[in-house]
Amino acid sequence: MRFDLSDDEWAVLEPLMPKSRKSRKSRKSARADDRKIMNAIFYVLRTGMPWRDLPERYVPYTTAYNRFNRWSRRGIWKRIFDTLASKSRDSLYLIDSTIVKARRAASGAKGGSKSRRSASAAAVARRKSTLSSTAKAVR
Repeated sequence: MRFDLSDDEWAVLEPLMPKSRKSRKSRKSARADDRKIMNAIFYVLRTGMPWRDLPERYVPYTTAYNRFNRWSRRGIWKRIFDTLASKSRDSLYLIDSTIVKARRAASGAKGGSKSRRSASAAAVARRKSTLSSTAKAVR
């Protein structure tokens, strides 16, 4: 699907996944596939949808949500990020909107004089004569 990991992406991420804990003998069901869970988590994060609306083709939303939180508490996401960042030669570059100056035209504004009269000030400044233009010309 559109947000799912490709085989190449999964090949990079799979060694970074936490190993399953063998000590839980009372587990009632098999551990969910980490690739499906990663796909579910990325789907929710990329679309911004609530966890509860996760499509059925992924794992149950509670599984994805709990795993996301558990991995966050254990520092798994930070370890994955740090490992991937260390493999990238461009990992030190960061563009942040707080340090980039955008010109006024970037937001769709027109250039020109910075001080403009507001529409209400322009309306007040107009002539308030009720004479027609032909009557003015005759005067």
